[in-house]
Amino acid sequence: MTPEDDPTRDPMRDPARDPRQLPEADAEVQPDSAGAEHLGDALAHLSTAVEENSIAVGAAKGLVYSIIETLGTLVGDPDLPEHARSGYEGLLETAREIRARIEGDRS
Repeated sequence: MTPEDDPTRDPMRDPARDPRQLPEADAEVQPDSAGAEHLGDALAHLSTAVEENSIAVGAAKGLVYSIIETLGTLVGDPDLPEHARSGYEGLLETAREIRARIEGDRS
């Protein structure tokens, strides 16, 4: 079987089709600068849903728990630049406030 006939092959990641799909071996990997923005948007959306009672308690708890775990992992990364760490710490505090509101208001 040739590589082109392989049913598990993803043609979109085939370097013969588009070499831009693969990172350069010596390219420096940059952290996703939009990550904090997306997490902040997720927290804002979750906070609004909790305020409007438009989300189930269990779903809200699960989402906020997941965000807290993700932020905790990011904050604990020793290679994270300090300016990014402080932003993630702020988001982590916001997530904890939302969790407290969910547990206090809707339990």
